[in-house]
Amino acid sequence: MGLFPTKRGCYNLATRRMTPISNPSPDRPRPPPPDLLMRPLARLLRPLVRLLIQSGITFPVFADMVRGLFVEVALSDMLTDPKARTDSRVSLLTGIHRKEIRRQRSPDAGGAEPDIVTRSSAIVGRWLGSSLYIDHLNKPLTLPRSGPAPSFEALVASVTRDVRARAVLDEWLSQGIASLEADDKVRLNVDAFLPHQGQEAQAFYFARNLHDHVAAASANVASAGPAPFLDRSVHYDRLSPAAAARLEAAGRQAAQAMLLDLNRAATAIADADDAERAALPPETVVPTRRVNIGVYVYSADDDEPPANSRDA
Repeated sequence: MGLFPTKRGCYNLATRRMTPISNPSPDRPRPPPPDLLMRPLARLLRPLVRLLIQSGITFPVFADMVRGLFVEVALSDMLTDPKARTDSRVSLLTGIHRKEIRRQRSPDAGGAEPDIVTRSSAIVGRWLGSSLYIDHLNKPLTLPRSGPAPSFEALVASVTRDVRARAVLDEWLSQGIASLEADDKVRLNVDAFLPHQGQEAQAFYFARNLHDHVAAASANVASAGPAPFLDRSVHYDRLSPAAAARLEAAGRQAAQAMLLDLNRAATAIADADDAERAALPPETVVPTRRVNIGVYVYSADDDEPPANSRDA
C-alpha cells in the first residue's frame, strides 16, 4: 500500500479484500473471487517468469513443480482432517487429475536454511546488535581475535559452540566479510555481508523473503477483519533519472538505518526472552515463532507495464 498520497498519482492499493462477501464467518479467511485475483497475478509473476527464462527453466519444468505444489498445499494447508485427504478431495480442490495427484503426493523436502546462513547471520547480527560489540555511535567495534568479551572469539562462542572462532574467521576472511588489521584485530565489513550471486545463501534469502512478503500480503487480502500484517510502501512516478536516483539513495540510507535499529532491539528482546525461558521449569514447553521484518527499494522506467495493463 502507498504510505503517503503523492502528486505523482501514487497507486494507494492496500492488500485487503476489495469486494464484500455475504454472511462471512468472522473466524474464516475471505479470499477474493478468482476474477479479481487473476488480474494482478500476471503482473506479480512477470519478474519471476523473466528470471526463469533467463535461468533456462522451461515452462514444462515449472508447471510440473507448481502442480506438485498445488497438491502439497491442498493436503497440508486446506485439508486439515487426515480422513479428508483423499485423491478425490484434492482433485476437486485443485483441478488436477487423480492419477497426477498420486504421482505428486511426495512433498519436496527442500528449502532448509543452509548452516552458513544461520551461523554467519547470527554472529553478524550479535556484532551489530549487542552493546558489548558496538561503540557509542552504534558502529561495530574492531575486536581482538581472542580473549574475554568483547573479542571475536567470545563473539562466536556467544552464538555457537559447534564451530571454532578460527574456522569462522578463515571463512569470513576468504569471503571479505571481515579483515585483519595490523594489530591482529578483526574488523567487520558490513557491506560485504551480502550473499554473492549464485551462492546457496542468495537462493535461500530470495525464497524466504519473497515467500514471507507474499504470505503477509495474501493473509491481508484473505482477512475477514483487520489486516494482520504490515505492508506499506512509498512510491512516486514521473521522476527524472536524477531525481529517481536521489530518492533511491535516500531510501537505501533510511532502510539501512532502520534495519540496524531493529537488529539492536531484536538482540535485546531475544536475550531477555532467553533469560525468561531459562528460568522456567525444565519440563515447560514454550511454543516459538519467527519474525521477518524486511525492506526493499525498486526503480524502473515508467514505460514498464502499468498495474492495470491487460498483458502485465
